[in-house]
Amino acid sequence: MKRLLIFCILISFFGLQIRAQSTDADYVKTHYDKIEQYITMRDGVKLFTAIYVPKDQSQKYPILLNRTPYTVAPYGKDSYKNSLGNFPDMMKAGYIFVYQDVRGKWMSEGTFEDIRPTRTKENKHQIDESTDTYDTIDWLVKNLKNNNGKVGMYGISYPGFYATAGLIGSHPSLKAVSPQAPVTDWFIGDDFHHGGALFLMDAFRFMHVFDAPRPKPITDKEGPKGFELASKDYSKFFMDNPTLSGLKNKYLSHTVKFWDNLAKHSTLDTFWMARTITQHLNDVKPAVMVVGGTFDAEDTYGAFETYKQIEKRNKNNSSILVMGPWFHGGWVRSKGDSFGDIRFGEETSTHYQKTFELPFFEFYLKGKGDFKAAEANVFFTGSNEWKTFDTWPSQNTTTSSLFLQADGKLSPKQPAKSHPFIEYQSDPNKPVPFQEGIISNRTREYMVADQRFVSNRPDVLVFETEVLENDLTMAGSIIADLHVSMTGTDADFIVKVIDVYPDTSTATSPVSKDIVMPNYQMLVRGEILRGKFRNSFSKPEPFTPNEITNVKVNLPDVAHTFKKGHKIMVQIQHTWFPLADRNPNQFMDIYQAKASDYIKNTHRLYVDPEHPSKINFSVLK
Repeated sequence: MKRLLIFCILISFFGLQIRAQSTDADYVKTHYDKIEQYITMRDGVKLFTAIYVPKDQSQKYPILLNRTPYTVAPYGKDSYKNSLGNFPDMMKAGYIFVYQDVRGKWMSEGTFEDIRPTRTKENKHQIDESTDTYDTIDWLVKNLKNNNGKVGMYGISYPGFYATAGLIGSHPSLKAVSPQAPVTDWFIGDDFHHGGALFLMDAFRFMHVFDAPRPKPITDKEGPKGFELASKDYSKFFMDNPTLSGLKNKYLSHTVKFWDNLAKHSTLDTFWMARTITQHLNDVKPAVMVVGGTFDAEDTYGAFETYKQIEKRNKNNSSILVMGPWFHGGWVRSKGDSFGDIRFGEETSTHYQKTFELPFFEFYLKGKGDFKAAEANVFFTGSNEWKTFDTWPSQNTTTSSLFLQADGKLSPKQPAKSHPFIEYQSDPNKPVPFQEGIISNRTREYMVADQRFVSNRPDVLVFETEVLENDLTMAGSIIADLHVSMTGTDADFIVKVIDVYPDTSTATSPVSKDIVMPNYQMLVRGEILRGKFRNSFSKPEPFTPNEITNVKVNLPDVAHTFKKGHKIMVQIQHTWFPLADRNPNQFMDIYQAKASDYIKNTHRLYVDPEHPSKINFSVLK
């Protein structure tokens, strides 16, 4: 009976989804005409553009532009998208929706380049994504009937990068831009690298299909197919194919360009610096709303960094930040009332759509409403509440530290002299998994998942506070300030900050009532640093074996309240597999490493007054 009930609920749920999609698709066909147009760029390259114009011609409409490498499908003037914009209310508000294949992708002409560098002032004739945006907008406002001369841009993830690019030397008609989880820095903290370490699983699976050559324009039906793993066990797959060079030779010969670039540019060199778009965000004129998720597995860094750089470089620009408890695009791809096992007490995505995104575009593109959002609008998990700030990070904080103790305690008190270090061993051939069970996929939920599955491993150090007597709210970045030594010449450092629920917790998981929440270890933030980049991402340095060395691991910003009765936990480990590639524990070019190069490393974490290891963080007053 129980299985029958679950089956009926699922059928009902999917039935509602299908009906909603059908209703939206009917709305698009009933209310919009579709135009397919090649728009010529200044260098003669033509970009394929799908335009949806409201049938009602009694008024003028602003234009909403989305530039994407992921296809504007379906193709054909009689084939319509199932929905327009980010959500139904946006579709029904009345805009001219424009979707464009960026150059070199799908039906557009030209050559594609990943995170194409922004042109320099010295070469004004060079094209980039900013000039392509400018030329597109110029054609649209001059040629589309019934447009009101105002343009907005939005995009999630890679399209968020193109939205950011539109801010540089922007067209006068571009009035409002919303980069959402924007790809921003592929070496420091987005998608393919974190702290200089390769995010192996994401990079391999994405580039297997995304970077496949395209000798001529193609439709979505002709596109390359994704990687299929018969065994559905990615840990085994990557252990059976233990070297990066072996993966390239056996599985990625058809996508050689970007993978080769990863291998050629394994440090923060001019290749990556040229692709750091935030250094060009000067003289930004449009209003900007940067959006991101604090539990975004792909681009949490990008959202925070894009906002911070616009604020730093543009003192008079109108820019705001909205961060919620979302996965990648969760603000428009879910109700946002929960994520994984964690409940948020309200439909945060619905709130965002009604309070921020639609009013933002309505105000700046139509002059409707009175959009007066705060400078920074952030949802804090734990306490489950929206908070507003005049700046982000908030200035209404105090700096606090928790010291790692030899007995596994996490305390505001300095460590004692009696136990100077903790010694343990890490073996890259027996790596610590990043999520529980057989890894058949990189789930987005690992960002908040229960960490009890690794807390008893001898190669994972665990430190925990006493039960909190009062709520403690972390707001902003976290820095793990560690003193270490090792027998090898390199190592990765993974630091995780965790909210430990009390044994008496009555919390329940929205996934299943069988999931045990008492003593649940919710991952609040985890990050990795490749040790050789501890002082510079451009100039890696080996460790001197057995020499005490300071390593600082910077974790992306958090917005979380550790409730009274909970505990704060810190876990430290040296592999996070196969999320991140394995470090051989030797100072070397890992792209050239052989299977035999991966060796054990004996670590010491120092916890004495002369070499205290601690985490530093900001506490909201």
